[in-house]
Amino acid sequence: MNTVTRPRILVVGAGFAGVECVRRLERKLSPDEADVTLVTPFAYQLYLPLLPQVASGVLTPQSIAVSLRRSKKYRTRIIPGGAIGVDLKSKVCVIRTITDQIVNERYDYIVLAPGSITRTFDIPGLTDHAFGMKTLAEAAYVRDHVISQLDLADASQDPEERASRLQFVVVGGGYAGTETAACLQRLTHAAVKRYPRLDPGLIKWHLIDIAPKLMPELGDKLGSSAQEILRRRGIEISLGVSIAKAGPEEVTFTDGRVIPTRTLIWTAGVVASPLIATLDAETVKGRLAVAPEMNLPGDDGVFALGDSAAVPDLAKGDGAMCPPTAQHAMRQGRHVADNVIASLRGGAMRPYVHKDLGLVVDLGGTDAVSKPLGIELRGLPAQAVARGYHWSALRTNVAKTRVMTNWLLNAVAGDDFVRTGFQARKAARLKDFEYTDAYLTPEQVRAHAEGTARLE
Repeated sequence: MNTVTRPRILVVGAGFAGVECVRRLERKLSPDEADVTLVTPFAYQLYLPLLPQVASGVLTPQSIAVSLRRSKKYRTRIIPGGAIGVDLKSKVCVIRTITDQIVNERYDYIVLAPGSITRTFDIPGLTDHAFGMKTLAEAAYVRDHVISQLDLADASQDPEERASRLQFVVVGGGYAGTETAACLQRLTHAAVKRYPRLDPGLIKWHLIDIAPKLMPELGDKLGSSAQEILRRRGIEISLGVSIAKAGPEEVTFTDGRVIPTRTLIWTAGVVASPLIATLDAETVKGRLAVAPEMNLPGDDGVFALGDSAAVPDLAKGDGAMCPPTAQHAMRQGRHVADNVIASLRGGAMRPYVHKDLGLVVDLGGTDAVSKPLGIELRGLPAQAVARGYHWSALRTNVAKTRVMTNWLLNAVAGDDFVRTGFQARKAARLKDFEYTDAYLTPEQVRAHAEGTARLE
């Protein structure tokens, strides 16, 4: 008897790109046309741009973790784990499950959307003493940590300890860093009213970046407006400055200043997932070099998109690459699904083209700056655009309802400043959340793939 095996489509990553790809594959492919498998440690899509609002308590963690199992056409098999290597020749993906088992998954088509990790540098003490803002666990943990600093400062009789616990440093003047500093400053500003023994003047927030401008993509006028809003709130902004070294109770800036602090939040950019380095393929600044159709030249059935792929930005031209934004990732996910289907059915693939729709920056409360379609907005109009964009981009009606309810409740009732228990006695830092040491070398990947071939 001849057994017909359906083509196996493996999607790596459940970010904006991966989830949009899977959803489109489910809608456009009949069940007997292909088997779709998704590799992700969590069965949810994280709406990353709203993480600062989780850290500040405006939103609950569950509200931005959108379940993958709510789709009416859901039929994708989910492997709970992370891809740690891919052998393109053998068409094998090596996966470490959430129970630390190593399994090999064969594929006919693979869509690589593993996203990015926090970019770090060889700065003494950085990974041991800094927090990130890249995962849901980090956002919840940072909130607990910031509130615990207020609790401990309130209980302390030592003026020096109080001062160090009430100073906070955020590194990174991009969207993530700016929104994180803005939202958490509002948290401490509101919370200190519940601590009558604390002097509000002791609470100091520092936002630093090595670049000469804050969020340069916004342009000079909006960037200056954002700076003015933050400075008016008391956030000290230092540009052209970075971290020289980090310790448990102080941070040294590159300009020589030493800031006593127990809180260093590092948001100085991202780099492609280490998974890309296991492919032993051509890269552009760490991102996998792909064609405008988002396929890997010379390797049939291999596609890459999102933060980990250097996708040519044909709308801009001049050799530009698409920036690692949610806006591009969502559209690339749908587009790559169409190209996978075209390849599966013997059709022609189309190049990806999308003109950027603009930028939104939510600074909390009624403060925001936005640039939709090139139109510069500030204040309430900008806030309406920013939140309207985020709300509409949420994938399910349940998620939209939760987020809108959280916004309204926070606006009316405020925050109770409750720690949820993530702040344990053993501190967790940047290196504890992203598991960057879990990936294999290309040689190890080949060894795993060859072992699977021998067993078969």
